[in-house]
This record gives sequence, C-alpha cells and structure tokens, in this order.
Amino acid sequence: MNKILPLFLLITFFTDFNSEKNQFIARQGQVSFFSYASVENIEAQNNQVLSILDITNKKIAVSMLMRAFVFKKDLMYEHFNESYIESDIYPKATFEGDILDFDASLNKQTKIVRGKLTIHGITKEIDIKTTIEKINNQYKLTGEYNVFVKDFDIKIPPILAGNIAKMITIKFSFQYQSYEE
Repeated sequence: MNKILPLFLLITFFTDFNSEKNQFIARQGQVSFFSYASVENIEAQNNQVLSILDITNKKIAVSMLMRAFVFKKDLMYEHFNESYIESDIYPKATFEGDILDFDASLNKQTKIVRGKLTIHGITKEIDIKTTIEKINNQYKLTGEYNVFVKDFDIKIPPILAGNIAKMITIKFSFQYQSYEE
C-alpha cells in the first residue's frame, strides 16, 4: 500500500495520459545529499525514488520516502528522521515541474526544470539545471542543486549549528523506461 499511493498520485499528476509511448517511469531513481560540516560531513543515498516523465507535456514528477535514505551511521539516520525531517509527520518529499525549452529530437541536452519542491511540509519553487539524455528511446536525467535548510523550516538546535551545513547539495539520477513496458 505504501508504494501504491505515491505511484497513484504521480499518475494523476499527468491528466493527458495516453498510449503514444511518451510517458516514462523511473521506479528506482537515485537521490543523494551532502552536507559539509566542520565536525563530520553528512551524506545519504535513496535508491527507491519514483519518477514519471511526460515528454509530450514536458513535465516531470518525483516522489520519495524520506526514511529510505541510507546513512553511514545509524545515529545520523535517527537524527535525520526524528529530529530534522520529522519523517513520521512528513514521510515524503515531492517535486513537480516543467522542462523548459525541451527538444525531443535531441539525444543530449541541458535544460532548466522549473517546479515546486516539497520537503518537510514546505513547498518552494526552484530551478534545476538538468542533463537529459535519450538512449534507445529511453531517457536519463541527472543533475544537482542546492537547498537551504532554513527554507524548509528545518530546525537546528543552536548547540548543533556548527555540525550541520546551512546549505545541502542534492544530486539525482533517473533512468526512465517506457511506462508501458
């Protein structure tokens, strides 16, 4: 049930869903983040990210469960989910956006994806520089962007402020295949 609901929500995002093979899905996309800190760097990976790409409408939607991030240390996982992201209250992050000036005839292009990122219950408009590759009628999207912790109302106790960066670098990679496969 937990995996069906995000998929249903992503599918309903695309109202003009047809059978022309212009919709693609990445069931195991990858998102990672890195936080530089003077005491210890914090990084984690999530390989269970769901994304749908609609070439006709030049849209993308992404959904990921926050508890699926894997950390090097269990204590980091615990603090991330309980103290900062509050995964019990805000279990997922989402992104819905438009690919600006997308040209389906090109095999490789770098475009801006403009959309709304929701983390920790807060939604912000962002632009993400994204590399789009078309390989054998499948697509791969990669990129990275930065977010500020304060923009998503994530509270950091003053005593720990030096241990957590104010800006987090997020990287992503999605391998899409035809939705019908």
